Amino acid sequence: MTDRINPHELDLKEKVVYINRVAKVVKGGRRFSFSAIVVVGDGNGHVGVGLGKANEVVNAISKATERAKKEVRRIDILNGTIPYQVYGKYGAGKVVLKPASPGTGVIAGGAVRAICEMVGIRDILTKTIGSTNPHSVVKATMVALENLEDAMTIARNRGLSIKELYTL
Repeated sequence: MTDRINPHELDLKEKVVYINRVAKVVKGGRRFSFSAIVVVGDGNGHVGVGLGKANEVVNAISKATERAKKEVRRIDILNGTIPYQVYGKYGAGKVVLKPASPGTGVIAGGAVRAICEMVGIRDILTKTIGSTNPHSVVKATMVALENLEDAMTIARNRGLSIKELYTL
């Protein structure tokens, strides 16, 4: 995407997906640090993911939040769900996202659920395949959502009008 989204113009909420304690063994014992994955979104089609590392949990979360705000992307959602089934892969983490009828809710695991709720999706079916590592799952979900295209773009690429696209 070439359009930069200014995170200060959006009313972003944040959600911590995962906090990991990492131990580094040094001469005097173990030194602990923390990494955090945070998702930010406005519930209206904008979402960003960030990773932060620091010696304290609070600092790791704040670093992750700042990174997530810089990585905000626009996602095309349609009536509270996604327009069509999409597949995302990052490393060994694979995610399948399927549109769902109104009233279904967000049927998703922790990392995928956080992203779907932050982007504003109310009805979706998801399946995580392969690695369930939160890093891979979050990035695979973002890959899947970024691959979504709206009906206008698809119609333009095929050289059709929107009415022709839906009658095929």
